[in-house]
Amino acid sequence: MLSTHPQLRFTQFPGLYDIVVPADHQLRKAHDLIDFTFIYDELKSKYCPDNGRTAYDPVRLFKYLFIKIVYELSDVDIVKHSMTDMAIKMFLDMVPEEDVIDPSTLTKFRRMRLNDGDLLNRLLAKSVDIAIKLGIIKGRTIIVDSTHSRSRCNPMKPADMLRRRVKELRRVMEKIDKESAKALPERDGGDGDLEHEMDYTQEVIDVVASNEGILGIPVVSEKFNLLRETLDDIADHYTTSLKDRDARVGHKSKDDAFFGYKTHEAMTPEGIVTAAVVTSGDAADGPMLQELVEQSRCNGVEVDTVIGDAAYSGDKNLELAADEEEGFELVSRVNPMLQGGNIEKDDGFTYNKDADTCVCPAGHLAISRRVAVPKPGRGNPRAIFTFDKSKCTVCAKRGECLKGESKTKTYSISIRTPEQEAQMAFQKTDAFKAKARQRYRIEQRFAHQKNIYGYDRAKSYGQEGMNLQAAVTIFTSNIMKIRRIGHFAGFL
Repeated sequence: MLSTHPQLRFTQFPGLYDIVVPADHQLRKAHDLIDFTFIYDELKSKYCPDNGRTAYDPVRLFKYLFIKIVYELSDVDIVKHSMTDMAIKMFLDMVPEEDVIDPSTLTKFRRMRLNDGDLLNRLLAKSVDIAIKLGIIKGRTIIVDSTHSRSRCNPMKPADMLRRRVKELRRVMEKIDKESAKALPERDGGDGDLEHEMDYTQEVIDVVASNEGILGIPVVSEKFNLLRETLDDIADHYTTSLKDRDARVGHKSKDDAFFGYKTHEAMTPEGIVTAAVVTSGDAADGPMLQELVEQSRCNGVEVDTVIGDAAYSGDKNLELAADEEEGFELVSRVNPMLQGGNIEKDDGFTYNKDADTCVCPAGHLAISRRVAVPKPGRGNPRAIFTFDKSKCTVCAKRGECLKGESKTKTYSISIRTPEQEAQMAFQKTDAFKAKARQRYRIEQRFAHQKNIYGYDRAKSYGQEGMNLQAAVTIFTSNIMKIRRIGHFAGFL
């Protein structure tokens, strides 16, 4: 049962937080900036209104996840820090002597209460609303692009991840107490078998857990808790999925592929993310533009200029930008190989700008390309792509692609369209070049999300888990960005 009535909390130490937590501490600033009670409305459907015992306050549990992203700690360690860190207690609206939750409560909350597909957009809308009210978002420009997050199970299998965590724990223990490290059980083969690796990891956990002295050292306990959390997460998914069935292979370049997900984002030049869509790694960037623009507008941002790379200059996007009512100025360089013809049809073939080649519905890259130039007055030149015969003959989709007795597939697209010609003329202007220089800002934002908040790799399996990670990570990064802008501007 969910109770939204505030509880009176009495303390023997009134005013302690004002003494020990500086006024410019990032958590104090975030606490004063955000009214987290909107979480009640977002999650009320997840709780029974009148039956059962009173649930833990979802606002406080969500704040735990917020801090977990900021400091990149395990569930156990973030709860442990909240026992002694006064800034964290103040942020959680706890009185100094109040006891903390059990870490398993936070784990269950993350897995069971936040599995809402629309949570990402609702959290984004809240953070954007805060930025608008503070006057941080001033223009009508958004920058669009996508960033990749590698799947949790690639390149490391679950067994490899457990071995890595054990190795990290062993190294830390060897630096501090070699005798304790020698007490860890020795590995006896297993040949990558997951069940064997899970059993061995449990033995390591049991040995370390019995050594209270070494566990009292923070750097050891943090590695120990990460190992235990990794084992629990793998065990939780072991019976259903040993690999990420929602992730797909995407291409950063012709020779650099990844297995995972893409997050397509729209961002203001100030660095506030206004829209985000999570897809599998093989999704093309261009088709996401309309949804990003619509989300940004629904979240309260006026959009009259969109800045993106060549992936967004397809014919459909040029038509969308030219619409008299909902249109905008599209600052996107034209890639001739991206335009017109069959590539705009819904037949599954897409053009990958990074690999600079065509991709078939099965995700295979073309192995060669040639340009066919027609006679004057007989249409545009066409790029003809040829796919690998050895892959086409065994592909599950060969019945949809190959015709007759053909054993390999060719695919062609036209190179120029009138819309493209107009965009090419626009991109030569000084106004285009000045606005296009702002595109680097979104790359900085992606680097910040990955390096600071760990968004370079999925922390769980499946699309739902990636949606949750995106929701909490992007919301947290937005709030911390608002705090920094407000701090330097002098009004926060």
